[in-house]
Amino acid sequence: MRPLFADFHFHSKYSRAVSPAMSLEGLSSGAKKKGLGLLGTGDFSHPLWFKELKGKLTPVGDTGLFRLRTDANETLFTLTNEVATFFSTPQGAKKTHHIIHAPSLEVVEQLNDVYSKMGNLMADGRPMFAKTSNPEFVEKSFEVSKDIMIYPAHAFTPWFGAFGSNSGYDSLEEAYGDQVKRIKALETGMSADPAMCWRMSQLDKFTLISNSDSHSNHPWRLGRECNAFSFAPGELSYAAIRAAIEQKDRDRFLFTVETPPAYGKYHWDGHRLCKFSCSPKESKKLGGKCPVCKQSMTIGVEYRIEELADRPEGFVPPEAIPFKALLPLHELITVLLGGTLSGKKVTLAADKLMAAFPSELDILLYAQATELIKHTDEAIVEAILLNREGKIAVKPGFDGEYGVPQLPDYLKSAKIERKSREKKLGTTIPKVQKSLDDF
Repeated sequence: MRPLFADFHFHSKYSRAVSPAMSLEGLSSGAKKKGLGLLGTGDFSHPLWFKELKGKLTPVGDTGLFRLRTDANETLFTLTNEVATFFSTPQGAKKTHHIIHAPSLEVVEQLNDVYSKMGNLMADGRPMFAKTSNPEFVEKSFEVSKDIMIYPAHAFTPWFGAFGSNSGYDSLEEAYGDQVKRIKALETGMSADPAMCWRMSQLDKFTLISNSDSHSNHPWRLGRECNAFSFAPGELSYAAIRAAIEQKDRDRFLFTVETPPAYGKYHWDGHRLCKFSCSPKESKKLGGKCPVCKQSMTIGVEYRIEELADRPEGFVPPEAIPFKALLPLHELITVLLGGTLSGKKVTLAADKLMAAFPSELDILLYAQATELIKHTDEAIVEAILLNREGKIAVKPGFDGEYGVPQLPDYLKSAKIERKSREKKLGTTIPKVQKSLDDF
C-alpha cells in the first residue's frame, strides 16, 4: 500500500508573489497530480482565506481533517499557517518563521483573534508580528489550545530560519526560551536535509519535517518536499498525525521526501549579483567576502551546519526517520530536453508520462522501468532511476538561486544509441532495467 504523502507548508493566493492558482480547488488539483493525499491549508490567519476555508471545507467526521465540499479528488486538508516574528535583542534583530497546525476552525478563529493584536492579518497571507519574541508567540498560541503544533520553518535559511546566518540562533533553546518544551519538530527547508541535521546532536529530540513552501501548484513546486505516513484504516486524524510527528513514530511517520539540499536556494555561500558562489571552506578563506565586489556574501546553510555540527558526516541517530532524495520530474526532463520547466516540449513529455501513472510521486518512487519505457524515452527513464537512487549531482544553489541538476553526459541527449549506452554502462540494457526495477 502506498504511503499517505503530506505537504503542510505553502502559501495561498493571498500571499505575496503567489500564483492565483493557489486556491483550494487549485491546490486539490495540484495535489492529485503530485500524489499528495493530505495538504495543509497555509495562511489560515488571512481573513479572506479563512472565510474561504470556512465556506468551502467540510469536516471529515470528527477527525479534525477536511475536504472540499465539491471535490472529486478527495484531497484531505489540515489547518496550517506560517507566521513571522521580529524581535530586537542586544545581538541584533531576530527574525523567525514558524509553522502552526490547528485542530479545528474554532481554534483557528481564536488564534486569529490573538494574532490580530500582534499585527495586520490582511497585509499578507504570512502575517508578520513585529515586537513579538518567539517565546511570547508560542506561549500565547498555546494558551488558546494545547492541541496545536508549532515548529520553526525552513530552520537554516539565512534571514528567517531559527538557525539562519543573518538573524538566527545557535540552538532552539536559545530561540524559544522556556517555551522550547512545546517545540517537538523542525522543518529542514530545501537547502538542508536530515543527513545534515543529524550532525547536530542537539536536534535529536526534534522530529524533522519536510514541506515544499510552494508558491504555485505545479508538480515541480507543490510537494517537492513532503512527508510519508502510514495509518491503519479508520486511524487517520489530526490527533494521529500530531502524535506520529511529536512521538517520532517510525511505524506511522515512514520517511520524508527531500530535494537534494544543493538544489535549494541557499545551500552554498555566494553573491547572486556577481554570480559568485563557493563552499564553506572557500568562504572562510575569503572571510565571507565576495571576491568580485568585496561585499559580504550571503552565508548559506551548509556553512551554518558546519558551524553548529558536533558529529561527522554520515552519522545517523538510531531513532532517525529516514528520507528519500528526489528531484521533481520536470527538472529531469528540462535538463535532458532543454527549455524551461513550463516550456512546451518539457510539458508535453511530462504530461505524456504522468497520464500513464497515478501521480508524479508514483513515477519517481515506484514505477518500474519496463512500464516507464512504454511511455517515454530511455534517457528519461534512466534519469528517473538515477534520481530514485540519489545519484544525480546538483550544482549548489546560493543567495536565492536554485541549484542546477547535472545529469551524466551520456544522458544529455534524449535520443541515445543503444550500443553507445551499453558501452557507457558496461552492461546490457535489459540487465540494467532488471536491477533497477528491483530497487
